[in-house]
Amino acid sequence: MKRYLKYIIMGIVAVTLYTLFFPGKDKEKGKPRDYQTIVESGILRAVTEYNSISYFADGDTVSGFHYELLNAFARSKGLTPEIIPEMSFEKRQEGILTGKYDILANSTIVTSESKDSLLFTHPILLNKQVLVQRKPEQENDSMYIHSQLELARKTLHVVKGSPVLLRIHNLSNEIGDTIYIQEVEKYGPEQLLAMVAHGDIDYTVCDESIAQASINDFPQLDIKTAISFTQFYSWGVSKHSPILLDSLNAWLDTYTLTPEFRELQKKYYNK
Repeated sequence: MKRYLKYIIMGIVAVTLYTLFFPGKDKEKGKPRDYQTIVESGILRAVTEYNSISYFADGDTVSGFHYELLNAFARSKGLTPEIIPEMSFEKRQEGILTGKYDILANSTIVTSESKDSLLFTHPILLNKQVLVQRKPEQENDSMYIHSQLELARKTLHVVKGSPVLLRIHNLSNEIGDTIYIQEVEKYGPEQLLAMVAHGDIDYTVCDESIAQASINDFPQLDIKTAISFTQFYSWGVSKHSPILLDSLNAWLDTYTLTPEFRELQKKYYNK
């Protein structure tokens, strides 16, 4: 129960951090900024997801792969980063489109649909989506999914507006049957994962890296069934920010080859 509460509390912490450190930010909307305007202001505004990989608070310390990577980029450009946690994928994307944030700095799947709304950096990571379910309680457990084909007529709980929705729709077409989807606005993937472990819901889908980071807390979970192939994950910016995109790509092309980046990957993805 304590482990379950840990992940629910993480969602509450994300909202609390936002309120404490960024009061009134909801009102700060305008048109998207490009690189020169950002440099002139001296402040780089980014949004990320609050989870144990991207951005999280541990006592008085804030950590996370995307948190550290974004800080490294900002330092290299002499900018002060404002990194805001937001649980809702739709709100993160809306913030980029309205100019509230400059960079969508978390692992975002690059799809043809997402390319209609945003510009994406060169790939930062490779990852895939996996089904999260409980391990079978007996040999012929009817609730246990052995393959994608067995998802027919099952209900998957996913984060509202998540890019994985497109993959599930395509998978439904591939297996020739309906996969029911329940979109959840209140919680992020780690909270849904905890709900599966606790028996509140039966199935969810999330990034394999997030699932692996949480599996030690919930040994009753099974994450063996892949929902997608390995895909590119990138940062996103507004289509009105092409120079910012070029600056990010030039920096990433160099930084991702450094020992510092390899250590950062090892720290968060090879625990």
